[in-house]
Amino acid sequence: MSSLTTKKAIVLSFRKLLEKKPVTKITINEIANETNINRQTFYYHFNDITDLITWICTFEFNEKMQKYKDCSWDKQFLEIFNLINEEEKIIDNILHSVSKEIVYNNLCNLIYPTMYEEISEMININIKEKDKIFIVNFYKYAFVSIVLKWIEQGRKQDPKEIIRNIKNIVNGTLNEACKQFSKR
Repeated sequence: MSSLTTKKAIVLSFRKLLEKKPVTKITINEIANETNINRQTFYYHFNDITDLITWICTFEFNEKMQKYKDCSWDKQFLEIFNLINEEEKIIDNILHSVSKEIVYNNLCNLIYPTMYEEISEMININIKEKDKIFIVNFYKYAFVSIVLKWIEQGRKQDPKEIIRNIKNIVNGTLNEACKQFSKR
């Protein structure tokens, strides 16, 4: 089995185990047994279960979002909500068992390039790069917080409505913020 194939097999086995129990109840031995590998092979690919979860969030989720990279920011953000719904079991397990920080960091990494590109296109005023980055980070953190609150509240609000609200705020404040930064 190739290294990448083994890694994907470990991930698949971990996902199967997640269907039966929470992250905190899954051991590396169980993952190895489910994958038909020895424990040391697991450690060749991942440091621990948290590293495995981080890999899933970073690489698998990013891979799924690649097909939307040329879409508008609102379409990309809607797809993030869809991905979270699609990956509900693993996201909930991560948030309740391991670390909200893993989900938070991955969302930030997913959102940053989209926000940077969108804001760069919307800004018709010449502002310093550090100021543009500050604005992008502001909106990125706001969006990630909204998504995490949506998850915590049981995913009840329609993501399309959330995106519409965000769009209204962004469209209403971004140009004004840029004007203020350009005066400095």
